[in-house]
Amino acid sequence: MAKVVRVADLLKAVQLEVVVEGDLQKPIGVPDVNRPALELAGYFDYYPPERVQVLGRTEMTFLERLPRSVQEERLDRLCREAALPCLILARNWPLPSPVETAASKYGVAVLRSPDNTSRLASRITEFLERVLAPEITLHGVLVDVYGLGILLTGESGVGKSETALELVKRGHRLVADDAVEIRRRDESTLEGRAPELIEHLMEIRGIGIIDVMTLFGAGAVRAHKNVEIVMQLENWREGKSYDRLGLEERTTTILDVTLPLLEIPVRPGRNLAVIVEVAAMNQRLKAIGVHAARALSQQMSEMMEREQLERNAPHPLQGGV
Repeated sequence: MAKVVRVADLLKAVQLEVVVEGDLQKPIGVPDVNRPALELAGYFDYYPPERVQVLGRTEMTFLERLPRSVQEERLDRLCREAALPCLILARNWPLPSPVETAASKYGVAVLRSPDNTSRLASRITEFLERVLAPEITLHGVLVDVYGLGILLTGESGVGKSETALELVKRGHRLVADDAVEIRRRDESTLEGRAPELIEHLMEIRGIGIIDVMTLFGAGAVRAHKNVEIVMQLENWREGKSYDRLGLEERTTTILDVTLPLLEIPVRPGRNLAVIVEVAAMNQRLKAIGVHAARALSQQMSEMMEREQLERNAPHPLQGGV
C-alpha cells in the first residue's frame, strides 16, 4: 500500500504557520520541492503540481514587479491544478493579495516559515524522504557488529536469536529481533529498525521474551542501523557444496539495493557468533581493498606460472670430454 502524507503532517513536522486556510488533508506523494520561478515567468510546460511549492525571496520579488493582472493570471494557473498540495512562503514573507485570492479560490493552503528558502526546502525534503521512503518488514535479526549492520536471516528455529544473544554478550548491539523494518533511505542505503512494540525485546526458545536493554544495559541496543551484510543461516545439508575460499561473492537485493550475501551452514559445534564477528571484520577489510581469498588465488596463479616457465625452459648444455 502506498504511503500517504498529508499537508497537516508537514505543517506539524516542519512547524509552519497557516496564513490561508485550505485543504490540510491533501496528500503529498513525492518528496521533491519545487520553486516555481519559471512558472511565475509564464513557462508551465514542465510544471510539477504534485510537489510542495516553495516561494522564496527570488520568486516573491519577481512576482511583485509584474503587473497586477499578470500576477493574478500566473497565480491562478499555479493554483488551479488539483494535485497541488500547498504553497509555502519562506522568510516570513508578507502574504500578497493575489496569492491569497488564487489560493482561496482553489482551496489551496498557504503556509509560512521563518527559515530562509534553502533551509526550508532542505527541512521539507528531509521529512518527506524519511516518511515516504520505500519500506518492508522482514523476518530476521539485525545486529551491529564492529560498526557493521548484519541482517541474520533463515528459517524459524535455525538459531538467529541465540546467535544475536551471544553477540550481545560479547559486546555487540541488538537492533531488532524476529521482525526488522527496513527503509530505503536513498538509492544505495537501507536502514533497519525494530517495530515499536518489540523494540529491545528478544525471544529465546525455552526462556521466552527477554528485555535486552534491561538485562545488559543501554549500550547493548541501538534504535536503528544501516543494513550492510545479509547472512543466511541454514541447517547443514549433506552433499551441498558450500563456498570454502570466498572467491564467489554472492549478493541479494532488498528494495532494489544490492547487498553482500553469505550462506552460513549451521551444525552442532559451530560457534556462529565468532563466525559473524569474523565476517564483519573481513567485510571491513574488503572495503579498504584487502581481500584474502583473491590474494591467495593470485599468489597460487603466479606460482603455477613460474613452475610452468621453469618446466618449459631449455636445459643448459652439458660440457664433457
